[in-house]
Amino acid sequence: MKNIEKKRVFIETLGCAMNHKDSANILSQLEEREGYSKTETIEDADLIIINTCSVREKPVHKLFSELGQFNRIKKAGAKIGVAGCTASHLGREIIKKAPYVDFVLGARNVSKITDVIHRKGAVEIDINYDDSLYSFGDGGVADFKKMINISIGCDKKCTFCIVPHTRGTEISIPSEMILDEVKRGVDEGAKEFLLLGQNVNNYGRRFSTEHKKMDFTQLLREVTEINGVERVRFTSPHPLHMDNEFIEEFASNPKIAKSIHMPLQSGSTEILKAMKRGYSKEWFLDRVERVRSAVPDVAISTDIIVGFPGESEDNFQDTMEVLEIARFEQMFSFKYSPRPMTEASNFKDSIPDEVAGERLKRLQARHLKILEEIAQSKVGKIYDVFFDIEDNGCLIGRNSAGLLIKSRGDRSLLGKVGRVKIIESGRTSAKGEVIS
Repeated sequence: MKNIEKKRVFIETLGCAMNHKDSANILSQLEEREGYSKTETIEDADLIIINTCSVREKPVHKLFSELGQFNRIKKAGAKIGVAGCTASHLGREIIKKAPYVDFVLGARNVSKITDVIHRKGAVEIDINYDDSLYSFGDGGVADFKKMINISIGCDKKCTFCIVPHTRGTEISIPSEMILDEVKRGVDEGAKEFLLLGQNVNNYGRRFSTEHKKMDFTQLLREVTEINGVERVRFTSPHPLHMDNEFIEEFASNPKIAKSIHMPLQSGSTEILKAMKRGYSKEWFLDRVERVRSAVPDVAISTDIIVGFPGESEDNFQDTMEVLEIARFEQMFSFKYSPRPMTEASNFKDSIPDEVAGERLKRLQARHLKILEEIAQSKVGKIYDVFFDIEDNGCLIGRNSAGLLIKSRGDRSLLGKVGRVKIIESGRTSAKGEVIS
């Protein structure tokens, strides 16, 4: 048997859950094929990789400052690589600006990692490359949880979003590969699974090869029918594809966690049309009402962009109205950031930064008040909590709606569900006592 010298890799991951899964796939490839092990210390690393995000402008600016810092402190002979969405859209420009970078690996080219690390100056950024049939290593199970990709790429044409230009056309991963990965995860001790895709509920629209007809609702049923699966989460669904059958399955299937991400982006139908989101304010609110009626304790999270080109004060008030009605349990909100290659980057009616900033403050301030009201309503309630972490005698887990709950309890509850009564609740977490 070949004796592979043990080397160390440091990976910094920026951005979404998809990026974190890509980093896990990169690490599994390097471990299995190149003999690397992960390190948390840059100075010890033989290979340094920054897995980047380009959804907003700030992470792109951060990339080059971090590359310079890493280059100064890395040990002699260590390689530096840039992966992810910024790698996809900047490509060789990264090496031109930072000549010490050894390779650039686009978000659609993860399986090529064991090739590019051996080619100085390699740039692999083909957004049409098909990784959907590639079987990555399992990468292990963390805290009884496992992330699984169900699709790659995105077919939407949102005018503000760079993702289709960095991750390419949407392709669904064959269901048999997904189900096999779930079964392997169960064998490794996983209880909870997170299904990942840019638009998960558009699953089944396109496969690379012949495949039986299957949509996301059917896939959810098949995953939850696997013996040993206790809880399934997914991100991100698109409001446009939240049909009644999907909502009914979400509500009635006890293994599907009762938290859902519904990216609003704007509460104004006029702005949503300019964004090419495909739905109206009324459609979104109807979906929210259907979900909350079917699952009263559901937790709904969202994304909101403030200051999109052409946004009037009335348009912004539409967003505030949706916030009041939907009462999101979590909100990721940002000022509009023009991105290269997107249609909106050419829009002329930009909003002054100070106006967008003031609107964002109003939005976030009101949401904080809503979170405080939601938190108080949870005190005294009893939840089923899946405990997956122990920290100094404290068990940590989440209920079905995703609320982080800490409680004193026996470590025999790790990997199991316990009944917990909430005794104190904040905006993002709660404390409770185990009652059974």
